[in-house]
Amino acid sequence: MSIRSRSAQERTPKHAAQGPAVQDPSAGEAGASAGAAGVAAGGTGASADGTGASVADRVRGVRAEDILEYSAEERRHVRRRSWRLLRELAGPVKGQLALVMVLVIVSNAARAALPLIIAWAIDWGLPQVVGAVEAGQSPLPTVLLVGGAYVGAALLAGGLLGGYLWLTARASQQMLLNLRLRVFRHTQRLSLSFHEKYTSGRVISRQTSDLETLRELLDQGVASLVSGTVFMVFTAVSILILDPIGFLILCIAFVPVLILVRWYQKASEDVYRRSRVSSAKSIVHFVETMTGMRAVQAFRRQRANDATYTRLATDYRNDMVESLNYFGILQTALVAIGNMTVVAMLIVGGFRVLDGQLAVGVLVALLLAGRRVFQPMEMLAMFYSSLQSATAALEKVSGLLEEEPTVVEAAEPALLPGAAKAGEGVASGRIEFSDAVFGYGPEKTVLSRFDLTVPAGQTVAVVGQTGAGKSTLVKLIARFYDLSSGSLTLDGVELSQLSQQDLRRNVVMVTQEAFLFSGSIAENIALGRPDASLEEIQAAARAVGAHEFILELPEGYDTDVSKRGGRLSAGQRQLVSFARAFLADPAVLILDEATSSLDLPSERLVQQGLERLLGNRTALIIAHRLSTVDIADRVLVVHDGQIVEDGTPAELIAAGGRFAALHQAWEDSLVSEED
Repeated sequence: MSIRSRSAQERTPKHAAQGPAVQDPSAGEAGASAGAAGVAAGGTGASADGTGASVADRVRGVRAEDILEYSAEERRHVRRRSWRLLRELAGPVKGQLALVMVLVIVSNAARAALPLIIAWAIDWGLPQVVGAVEAGQSPLPTVLLVGGAYVGAALLAGGLLGGYLWLTARASQQMLLNLRLRVFRHTQRLSLSFHEKYTSGRVISRQTSDLETLRELLDQGVASLVSGTVFMVFTAVSILILDPIGFLILCIAFVPVLILVRWYQKASEDVYRRSRVSSAKSIVHFVETMTGMRAVQAFRRQRANDATYTRLATDYRNDMVESLNYFGILQTALVAIGNMTVVAMLIVGGFRVLDGQLAVGVLVALLLAGRRVFQPMEMLAMFYSSLQSATAALEKVSGLLEEEPTVVEAAEPALLPGAAKAGEGVASGRIEFSDAVFGYGPEKTVLSRFDLTVPAGQTVAVVGQTGAGKSTLVKLIARFYDLSSGSLTLDGVELSQLSQQDLRRNVVMVTQEAFLFSGSIAENIALGRPDASLEEIQAAARAVGAHEFILELPEGYDTDVSKRGGRLSAGQRQLVSFARAFLADPAVLILDEATSSLDLPSERLVQQGLERLLGNRTALIIAHRLSTVDIADRVLVVHDGQIVEDGTPAELIAAGGRFAALHQAWEDSLVSEED
């Protein structure tokens, strides 16, 4: 099967993908084109495929990232989006670009004047020199005039060339810097629902491979385009001035050139788009393999991963070879057309010289100018190749930037009780769900007509089987998602109406992963409060029982935790994350499976820190292990998105229901582990 036919088959299901308001995070990357962040507006026009979605909806954001062949209308939409981004990037440096244009015009005017000076030197300067010698006069004034004119034009062209290349480099690097920052900031701003399906490997591809392709275009291609185009125009004008018939020959030669360029545009566009997709896939697989190296080696996945990566890298190689083949045809044909044009000028001009209709100097200048017209055209062919590749990259980057967060801050945030302004509120911690409905799409409702009130200061343990809705519940409280309908309030204020600053100040989640960033232990503890003093950091560590082991490390609080906290044990990483939460001092603390990955000694160590961390604040604890449930004031048993049991641990054990069974199974597991 050819690449083209395989691509056509692959595009069919992705082309028709329509995303719900929020995607199920378990759907994986196969749903990347239908994400929550990509559904900003519903389709209003009828589609060609009868789905009722407009063209703009089908290719909005990243949902069309793997489509290899667009319809004409889709291509126009994506191209407008890409060029709009490029115009926005050029806006801050438009002054520099305008100066570049001035330098380019003057520089290439000087370059284009060189054949005219040669013709002037042959047809006027040479007879003047011969006449001066025959009259016994010095030919030096004529030589200096002609030579000075040529050298002056050459120096002017060279000097201005260096100037505009320097300015172009500064402008292009500024544009790339702005784009890198924009991609990074925008990616951070996107909601968790987007990141749960759009892999980090793809984000890395956008930030590295695609931007590198744009860099090649801006650093080299733009200079070639502007310089080559202006030089061709001035050279063509000089040919017109020298000899209109020669200019007519040049115009005839441009007909096959235009046909050739149009063919190259159509033939290479899909190839370059495929190359960006195959490049992204190989990067995604590489990142996943490197970040999951423990699992790769534990399950001996090296050979299978190698085979997958070889296939992906080979696909990318094949796409690049195909694109280079197209470029080779274009460049070879342009050289052939240029040579045939010069031959035609020589033949026609030679006969006219013999007939006395054309001066020898003009013929020489025509041949030089004719050849020089096609020299920049070869450069323009290289630019066009870079442009096709960069356009495909720009489509991907602009699609990512078109994504919008599904969880957005209210235009006019509401104030917490007692707060003077947004961002300064301190909540008591009362949480209330009222008639709440939420689902990962219309066909997967997790919570239906859900009601729950958690008084301020209460510690609530939430238990239940996998998939019951426990993690969804706390993610809604942390506002990683918004309800489909109903109400969720903190101290009587709708969570969706709070400012992000108030929300992050009052609600903190500690996850099972206990993610630590590269840097010192002190920096990781102060993540939520970067302005905290060392004394405050140490006090937080003491409060959760982390101070002692930190002091035993080689550099104490200045010890670098290494990548992802790899220098610390699982229990130590969790204690550091507890200290981080303690220092942030939230009104509501969420612990999502915070001890499930620990062994018993580590869990006992963390348990002591956990009791100190909870204090008098409102806490919701998601746990499979029930050791943390004993310290809870209240236990909720969740089943299929509903609370089926609610009471203190002792009450539920005595009732003999689901929680009692879970508790008995946990006690039996402890006995078996001790044996």
